[in-house]
Parts: sequence; structure tokens; C-alpha cells
Amino acid sequence: MGDEQRFGEFVAVRRHEGGTVAEVVLDRPKAMNAVSSEMARSLGAACEALSADRAVRVAVLTSSNERAFCVGADLKERNSFSDAELVRQRPVARAAYTGVLELPMPTIAAVHGFALGGGFELALACDLIVADASVVVGLPEVSVGVIPGGGGTQLLPRRVGAARAAELIFSARRVEAEEAGALGLVDQVVAAGQDRTEALALAARIAANSPVGLRAAKRALRLGHGLDLRAGLEVEDAAWRSVAFSGDRAEGVAAFNEKRKPQWPGE
Repeated sequence: MGDEQRFGEFVAVRRHEGGTVAEVVLDRPKAMNAVSSEMARSLGAACEALSADRAVRVAVLTSSNERAFCVGADLKERNSFSDAELVRQRPVARAAYTGVLELPMPTIAAVHGFALGGGFELALACDLIVADASVVVGLPEVSVGVIPGGGGTQLLPRRVGAARAAELIFSARRVEAEEAGALGLVDQVVAAGQDRTEALALAARIAANSPVGLRAAKRALRLGHGLDLRAGLEVEDAAWRSVAFSGDRAEGVAAFNEKRKPQWPGE
């Protein structure tokens, strides 16, 4: 299991693979991980700490609740808010979603049961989504008079295309595992109860690679998306130049030629 670090009451970070894989655990099981203001603050703080940790090569977002990954915003809390309180809470909520989105290392969401609204948006903020056979995803916000506000209207079309995203957001419908896999709402569908195990195994495989290379590749993928090809290739070239003279590149080439496993310096 490795060391566990708590961020408030509802978020824990566990280290695996010698500290190269960080598991970020949504740990508010009694509320099915509904994102309250306190939980949003904790998740934002955990992501800030991980962003500064050069040892972490991959982050995996998991849930401690057996029935849900995350059911989205805490609507009970929201119901008690005045307009002024809702305005004040908005930056806190946004910081949680952008915190996950802007993690500099590759990220994987391990999803099971309900991943709805903000819960699905947290998964969409990750680079890859591993889901088990019990998963139910959706963005039902228009059914309660709002819109997806944790990145859903921007991240979903980037994943599945504009028309498919429009249908899912406008209908507010829930999508189960088989269809979610077929539509590309999730990247991998695994046996029930295996999402965390499979996501951590994938993270371990990714973490065997150069940390400098992984971060630069993620930067190029993210910054280049949506640009025309020529501009995108300039983004890629800049990312290549940032790794070309790194210790990781020198070690990677040496290890390849010496037919041994690389010992990445991570710089």
C-alpha cells in the first residue's frame, strides 16, 4: 500500500512502485464521494502537492466507495447556498477540476459504479479512463437546471466529437459500461471490481518510462490539441527540444545500447 498522506477528511494520496505512482483516493464513502466544498479544497490541495513532486511519474484517481466513483457535486450542500455563497464556492470547485486536469504527469481514472456529473468530469480530466463492468457514466446537469461546469462541455467533445457530446449533454442520459466503451467515453472496460487493479497495473507500465519524456509528451499532446498541424508540430518540436539534452535521454540511449534497464535520473 505504501505511505498514505491525508488532505483533509476526504482525500488520501498513496504511493506505489517506489513512489513513482501516486494514487489519489476520493474518500468520502458515506456520500458516494459527492464533491462538497471541503472535498473540492482537499482535492485541489492534493493536486497542487503532486504537481510539485518530481518523483511521481503517473497519478491514478480512485474511489473508496464500492458503489460509486463519484456522484458529482454535493447537491444537498448546494441546496443550502445563497446566491452569494454559490458565487464564492465556484472558484473552489473549479480548482479541484483544473487541479486534476493540469497535473503534469500522465493520469488515469479508475472508475466503477456511478460516475455522474462532476464525477464523470473528474474522470474526463484524466488522460485515460479504466472502467469496470458496473460503470454508469453521464452528465445529467441540464436535468437539474445547470450545465456541466467542471470541464464537461469542453472535455467530452474532445474525446468523442461535438455531436455525440451534444447528444449526451442535452439528453442528460446515463450510459452503462458496454456502450460507454463503444462510444469512447471510457478507454478500457474491465471485469467488475478490477478497475483499480488494472489502472494501477497500467500506471506501473507507464511509470517504467522516462519521467522527463512522459511529462513532455503529455505537454505536447495537451498543447497541440486543436491547433492546425503546422502549429502542432511546432509544439511538438519545442517539447522534443526540452528532452533532447536531458539526463533521461542520455540514460535511455545508453541503456538501450547496453541492453539493460534504464535508471532514469528524472531530469
